[in-house]
Amino acid sequence: MLAVVALLLALAGGLAWLDMRRDGQALRTDVAQRLANTDAALAQAKARESDLGNELRDTQAKVALLDARLAESQSQQAALETLYRELAPSRDELALTEVEQVLVLASQQLALAGNVQAALAALQLADGKLARMDRPQLAVLRRSLARDMDELKAVPFVDVGGISAKLDQAIAMVDNLPLAKDERLPPAQPEAPTVNEPSWIKFLRDIWADAKSLVRIEVSDRPPAPLISPPQAYFLRENLRLRLLAARLALLARDDKSFRNDLTAANGWVTHYFDTRAKPVQVMSSTFTQLAATQMPVAMPDLSRSLEALRTLRIPREQPPERSATRAK
Repeated sequence: MLAVVALLLALAGGLAWLDMRRDGQALRTDVAQRLANTDAALAQAKARESDLGNELRDTQAKVALLDARLAESQSQQAALETLYRELAPSRDELALTEVEQVLVLASQQLALAGNVQAALAALQLADGKLARMDRPQLAVLRRSLARDMDELKAVPFVDVGGISAKLDQAIAMVDNLPLAKDERLPPAQPEAPTVNEPSWIKFLRDIWADAKSLVRIEVSDRPPAPLISPPQAYFLRENLRLRLLAARLALLARDDKSFRNDLTAANGWVTHYFDTRAKPVQVMSSTFTQLAATQMPVAMPDLSRSLEALRTLRIPREQPPERSATRAK
């Protein structure tokens, strides 16, 4: 009985040992399989890591190249901006340049044509541009412009266009003015016939009328008209035309003395050599007298103070580009 129990125990122990051995073998096989899978995954991970490393190095090289190009582009942009700032004037400099051109134009209008209205309009335009800039350093220039505008407003107005038109009209009328030597008296009015007048009395009246038409006596307080030949009449009209043209040039040049002298001489010729009873001669003489009384300015204002103030203001703005150009050399 004991032997049977011992045998059973031994058999049970053997079966347990076999079962444990079988479980251990299965465990070792599973562990070996997992280790193999882990090694394969590790190898794949290493290969992937190598590929990622290569890609990372390529990406880093590309980024470095892009950084270099970006730095080069930024340096070029900075150089271009510096060059643009040195070469291109600022908005204030452009505005001051425009104001200088306007002042130079106004000065030329005064010096060459004496056009006060155009010069005043130019100064007002320049002052408006400076007012829109609103810079405290422009106060001195604006005060100088204000003084020049006050002087221009005080200059007496001369209607150059209207006076020139009247002179042109007078020049056009020269050829049609009647000469004093060609003056004709109006025909005598015939006497009204008497009703129921005898024929012999009418005959005697006609003879008397014919006799009176042969001789006409005029009592006049005027001096005798100068007798001039046709060639002299031609040169008289041409000289009168030249006098009026000279007066027109003196008007444009604002030469008051020459303007008055030419008009006075032309008026003297008109009243001496032409028929003063004719309406065109009277109108022309009256026009000359009226134009000769025109008051012209003695001297035009000088805009050099405003130009000097502007150029003095621009000197500090022009110095930095010169220093930068010196450094570049």
